[in-house]
Amino acid sequence: MDEIMNFFNKIKKIFFVGIGGIGVSALAKLFSAEGWKISGSDKHSSEITDELRKRGIKVYIGHKEGNLNSNTDLAIYSAAVGPEVPERKKAAELRIKQLSYPKALGLISKDKYTIAVSGTHGKSTTTAMLGLILTEAGLDPTVIVGSKIKHLGWDENIRVGQSKYFVVEGCEWRAHMLKLSPKIIVLTNIEKDHLDYYKTFKNLKQAFKKYVKKLPKNGLLVINADDKVCLEIAKSCKCKVIQFTLHLLQDKDVGFTLQIPGHFNVYNALAASTCALELGVKPEIIKKVLTNFKGIWRRFELIEADKRGYLRGFTPKITLISDYAHHPTAVRKTLKAAKETYPNRRLVVVYQPHHFDRTKRLFSSFVRAFDEADFVILNEIYDVPGREIARKISSRDLVRELKKRKIKAVFTKTLVETKKTLLKNIKKDDIVLIMGAGDIYQLSTALVDKDR
Repeated sequence: MDEIMNFFNKIKKIFFVGIGGIGVSALAKLFSAEGWKISGSDKHSSEITDELRKRGIKVYIGHKEGNLNSNTDLAIYSAAVGPEVPERKKAAELRIKQLSYPKALGLISKDKYTIAVSGTHGKSTTTAMLGLILTEAGLDPTVIVGSKIKHLGWDENIRVGQSKYFVVEGCEWRAHMLKLSPKIIVLTNIEKDHLDYYKTFKNLKQAFKKYVKKLPKNGLLVINADDKVCLEIAKSCKCKVIQFTLHLLQDKDVGFTLQIPGHFNVYNALAASTCALELGVKPEIIKKVLTNFKGIWRRFELIEADKRGYLRGFTPKITLISDYAHHPTAVRKTLKAAKETYPNRRLVVVYQPHHFDRTKRLFSSFVRAFDEADFVILNEIYDVPGREIARKISSRDLVRELKKRKIKAVFTKTLVETKKTLLKNIKKDDIVLIMGAGDIYQLSTALVDKDR
């Protein structure tokens, strides 16, 4: 890490603005493990801020200029945090150097053998799978996952390794992946998304073409050959390209049985397997890891109830699943996986759309995404700071269109109202799928009754 060490060798104290974010918190943990004195702030307390405090990291709740002082050598901020936030204004006033999370991640990637996992769907699960495989193979990677996982050698959303290998998600939001300097890129799939930034699908594809061109001549691009856009993007690559498909794994018989449902997870496993094989990992190690892989936080996550299957506030026995899906394709495929996993049981979907722009641009696709559901509760759209548009769209509009498709659906304005509606309509043996990338996951947490 010569370059990053040269950059950071005069730095002792780093302050993270938006430290409660899944990626930013992982970076804070990484720097803490490497010996820097870390502190930070976030708008709200959460499981993540609690974890940081347990590691001895000072976390302030609420943004105030006084949180950051002149002893700070560097401020790293979440990409969702604007320059108007008090700590950033204070840092500018004190002339403290500031780096965005993607920029800081990019600096680390320059001095590591970076394997970046990118695509519209499956980034976090594929990253976790690949990280676990490389760990089991003894390659001792550092891994940052855009979720949380508990496994031997892991620390929630990060594993701090000592080797050259760095496995990380290359996120396409605001073209953040272009900040990375990868040796390997794994492309899972590419669909229309983040059009509030890219405006057109063509622009999104151009960004990915620019991204794969960053690979060195001795680099590697691993792509999903069943995805036409991935094949198109691969034509811009000047290095070795390896393809994986649902039917063929580079003529190498790995063979595995997954515990997690859905064809999309088979693709994630194929992506991780293909990359691992190219790095020289033995097939039996890959098979062992994938066979034992139980998934990650908010990715078709089965929420545990008590031994009788009861959850707080529920009289009947149900199965509760929490999921991060927020793109119409992911929603549709997750519902399909739920139906395949639990046939002949009623599927109740509680969904919170993630920001107004995505909901408006992909509205017709969202309307078609809920056909597998028996009953849908649509919480009002989650408003993401910095991604506002004129609010001429609402979850009410989705409910209206779902009813036209003969799908039972109701609108709720708040999480409190959503919970009440769910409790009122739940039936014995229902599958309750709570979905979205906003704060809807808090509902699944609140329903767990460990004391019953």
